[in-house]
Amino acid sequence: MPIACSNVNQLWGYILTETLKRLGLTCAVICPGSRSTPLAIAFVQQQPDIEAISILDERSAAFFALGQAKASGRPVVLVCTSGTAGANFYPAVIEARESRVPLLVLTADRPPELRDCHSGQTIDQLKLYGTYPNWQTELALPSPDMGMLTYLRQTIIHAWEKSQTPTAGPVHLNIPFRDPLAPISDGTDFSYLDSQFHPEDFFAGVTNSILFPNLYSPFGFAVAHGGNPQDRAVSPIPIPLEWQQCDRGIIIAGVAQPQQPQNYCQAIAQLSQTLKWPVLAEGLSPVRNYGDLNPHLISTYDQILRNPQLAKQLAPEMVIQVGEMPTSKELRTWINNTQPRRWVIDPSDQNFDPLHGRTIHLRVSVEQLATVQGTELITNSSASDYLQLWCTAEAKVRKAVDQTLATMEELFEGKAAWLLSQTLPPGTPLFIANSMPVRDVEFFWKPNNLGVRSHFNRGANGIDGTLSTALGIAHRHQSSVMLTGDLALLHDTNGFLIRNKFVGHLTILLINNNGGGIFEMLPIAKFDPPFEEFFGTPQNIDFAQLCATYSVEHELITSWQQLQQRLNPLPDKGIRVLELRTHRKHDAKWRQENLRNFTVNIVI
Repeated sequence: MPIACSNVNQLWGYILTETLKRLGLTCAVICPGSRSTPLAIAFVQQQPDIEAISILDERSAAFFALGQAKASGRPVVLVCTSGTAGANFYPAVIEARESRVPLLVLTADRPPELRDCHSGQTIDQLKLYGTYPNWQTELALPSPDMGMLTYLRQTIIHAWEKSQTPTAGPVHLNIPFRDPLAPISDGTDFSYLDSQFHPEDFFAGVTNSILFPNLYSPFGFAVAHGGNPQDRAVSPIPIPLEWQQCDRGIIIAGVAQPQQPQNYCQAIAQLSQTLKWPVLAEGLSPVRNYGDLNPHLISTYDQILRNPQLAKQLAPEMVIQVGEMPTSKELRTWINNTQPRRWVIDPSDQNFDPLHGRTIHLRVSVEQLATVQGTELITNSSASDYLQLWCTAEAKVRKAVDQTLATMEELFEGKAAWLLSQTLPPGTPLFIANSMPVRDVEFFWKPNNLGVRSHFNRGANGIDGTLSTALGIAHRHQSSVMLTGDLALLHDTNGFLIRNKFVGHLTILLINNNGGGIFEMLPIAKFDPPFEEFFGTPQNIDFAQLCATYSVEHELITSWQQLQQRLNPLPDKGIRVLELRTHRKHDAKWRQENLRNFTVNIVI
């Protein structure tokens, strides 16, 4: 017999996992449970081609899978049993949808006859994740019929493709199983497989490849993608004449996690130099980590725009936004007030304009647009006065920020982001938690040439799954770092349960200000009570004891020199926490006073 199986469920699991293996799946995250037994066994039998990782907590498992998919750019499978187990995947499914990360969610389920009759561990799992999946369906009950096996194969191929095209995101397959769940006989006669089932013929059309969507530009050219994105042939997309004729334009390099960051940054730099427009680079953009590629890089725009006179002088006529809008409230308010003409460059089919301005979405990649060169381009022979205004302001404010932080001895949490930007080993994967860490990166991250690979969950901007996502990114990759606050870490301490499965190293730089620092920046901070109890929410946790519980290394950082020594070089295995204790209210006051003061004496 071509394959060995004891029951129909085992055959079903084999077809499913073998199809995924041939499509290119390399990682499956599996949560314990009974109803998912056929899937768990099938994935385990596919090792080492597919790494099967067992994780207890479903929410943590889902974010770990999310991190793996972020780092690799390839779909990762999530498996759970029936009942509320799948509901715990929901936050990560939402984040995957909003941040365009490919996930294949496989929820095992009871068969139809055990539903709606109070059978144990049974809930309505159909469309469990609402409208968030790219695609969702329930598979038929396992059947040995050859027609049904081909149905299963093609449905899995379709699910794989839908997790990546036209925009990456989650796909949900609900999979019912009848007993027996373990690989014991159910009485099925599989002798027919000897004559009817030939694996190489059956799987002949299943190839290890990632499909890229057909992108249709607003200029009318269809772009066919296939194979590796850097190798594909693209039709030329002309740079609009109106961009070329404008000397008061800016390029915003927004939130982005491209798989080929250097190519991405080169494309933005080329567009900038062609148009002679400055590039306002979000702290979460790789552009700040490839600083030498772009001579017109502006990293202090948030501080610059806090000066009303400078904000007025620098008002643009046109804005090209690459990727998603930066975090900065100052930038958003300025664009909203000045109402320039705007273009968004991103191949996604989603709307990336939360300001609802005069915006045209160009459904192309910046690499595609910026590859166009030719003598027909109308370019300024020298930098415009407008560009010089931006570059002068950047030079002065950058110097003021750097001098202030370089001489600062007190443990101000914003300096941690500044120090990371100059200390990490080249190419280090860095996961940046939401709330204050992501804002401190935008405020203070200094342009560098280290090629740091920044990752983040800015789809839904939640603090759930922070640790697990970072561990997923770090697993089997270069030694990695996470920058997080105390509440985000506490919200996901079950992530530490992965430690025995984790391969690699993660350093957690913990900013412990005993509460939610982001709320100190909001108007509600002036109203106490109820502020401290219901918004600041101090937890008063001894992190040394917490780490000891999980057998995780812990060290209290008491100086910037000590922190620098711990960040470079990084260990190559294990998990450790470097705790930096700061004063939440003092740091909030420092930001309020100094972010604006950096431009007080600047005249351009």
